[in-house]
Amino acid sequence: MLIRKLESITTLSDKERQAVRSLPMRIHNLDARQDIVRDGDQPTHCCLILDGWACRYKMLSQGKRQILSFHIAGDIPDLQSLHIHTMDHSLATLTKAVVAFIPHESLRELTACYPGIASIFWRDTLIDAGIFREWLISMGRRSAFEHVAHLFCELYLKLQAVGLAGNFRCPLPITQTDIADALGLTSVHVNRVLQEMRGRTMITLRSQTLVIEAWDELLRVSEFDSTYLQLGKRVAG
Repeated sequence: MLIRKLESITTLSDKERQAVRSLPMRIHNLDARQDIVRDGDQPTHCCLILDGWACRYKMLSQGKRQILSFHIAGDIPDLQSLHIHTMDHSLATLTKAVVAFIPHESLRELTACYPGIASIFWRDTLIDAGIFREWLISMGRRSAFEHVAHLFCELYLKLQAVGLAGNFRCPLPITQTDIADALGLTSVHVNRVLQEMRGRTMITLRSQTLVIEAWDELLRVSEFDSTYLQLGKRVAG
């Protein structure tokens, strides 16, 4: 999954693929809603999501949670811990997940020996920053309806890029509370938006699967421009 994710950004050489395959990893099966790394921790490894969904989040003193990003198979959501030694947020599973822990030392050796891979990791962090900017715009300037539509477009294209979505269908195994905590809304408000989207025949949600019935309309409503995801010529479908 890591190779698939990296090659959604650029092409790897045979030697680079083999180097990635040779990384030492400890595989763990985690339950849903389980912390992987916590705010304030000083981890010695990075986490690769092999299966399932995870999120970055912050907790406020009143128990309110803000989800900062969603992560799928192929993502290394704590890659920044290679260079920022103390975590300033937490990382947790949203579903049952299979996670690989890769020692920092091994990743440093990999990037030292293969500058091309180091460049890809750097590019991935820049794409992450682009996603944060779009989320900031959504939080500040998009309506709740536009915000949910924009998130669905983003998640579909990210899943499609690593082979986990197609034909305008993608897994969506997260709750309305998760969506609300990511969008800064209440779960009641999210429920109203989803009902309106269904009523306008824009989406269908069943069995933890999102079916986008009106892709062009979803793009138009949210003013979605996929440039920030840096997926090249990839298109939906």
